[in-house]
Amino acid sequence: MKVTQKNFASSAARAVSSCRIFYFCGPDESGASDAAAKIATMLIAALGEAEKVDLTGSELKRDPVRLADEARSVSLFGDKRIIHVRATGDDAHDAVAALLESPVGGWPVIIVATSATDKSRIAKLLDNRDDAMVGMFYPPDLRSVAGTVRSMGDAVGVQLNDDLAERIARSTALDTRMARSEIEKLALFLDASPQAPRPANAAALDAICAVSEDDGMMPLVNAVLGGEVRKIPAELSRMREQGINPVGLVLALERRAAQLVQLSARMGERGDVSSFIEQDKSVFFRDKTDLKQQLKRWRGPRLTRLCERLMMLHRTLIEDNRNGELAVAQGLAEIARAAAR
Repeated sequence: MKVTQKNFASSAARAVSSCRIFYFCGPDESGASDAAAKIATMLIAALGEAEKVDLTGSELKRDPVRLADEARSVSLFGDKRIIHVRATGDDAHDAVAALLESPVGGWPVIIVATSATDKSRIAKLLDNRDDAMVGMFYPPDLRSVAGTVRSMGDAVGVQLNDDLAERIARSTALDTRMARSEIEKLALFLDASPQAPRPANAAALDAICAVSEDDGMMPLVNAVLGGEVRKIPAELSRMREQGINPVGLVLALERRAAQLVQLSARMGERGDVSSFIEQDKSVFFRDKTDLKQQLKRWRGPRLTRLCERLMMLHRTLIEDNRNGELAVAQGLAEIARAAAR
């Protein structure tokens, strides 16, 4: 069973009743993670309380039979289990293959694969199987995330109008995981609940709203993608001083690259980038100047190579976080030099 974010919600209940493996991938990592969390919640509702077993792709790459063992095993007290795997690329491929070869069905397995798509080797293993769901999550647009934010608010009794929902979506860089955190804080601040809903307003949001971590990263993101090579050393020094997480920084770059992909697709063959950006209602007014500069540099094959390079850098950081700052510094310098050409 193959789904995207458009039909995931309508397919989830059927998948929970018929599937034992759930594989979520795509450039929208927050959407894939949200889908995994929803499936886990629905499985618990169906199975009852269950032990959560966390595994990583790197662990399974070293020991491919472990996934099948964990899926078949029963704890000392006979607890039910749900296996959660956080993978990068295809590092869990051999483990999934071993699981599929197992004659025993076992407990459900939920996999979230960073830097992977529905064309990955794991996705191909699961393709056309009645007992597997493959979900591909593309970068969201502002309108869809704002709608999701309103739904989150409704679920906890926080009533949001369109402007507030859009503001939360923007402030969290369209990351639904961060948006959920903001909604939960709003619910506490307003003493809201599904039984006693409360309307939210701008003042309440100002009181609890955290500044997105992206705000501290964007000067470096814009310097790199804008080809401003001379700014890079100072921005990297600021990154170290402020303790900015290298993986978080690469995620911010990937989100901006995904935005450029969307803008480039909507722009098509039109040549006037400035006019297009000014007219595109999805672009936040503070980002227009930077996006004009970046879209002129990153189009077509160059933009494709940029996305591939960022995925490789992300994978490198996941596999070896001890040398994260050095890997990021080298990778960003290369991208900035390419943008400057």
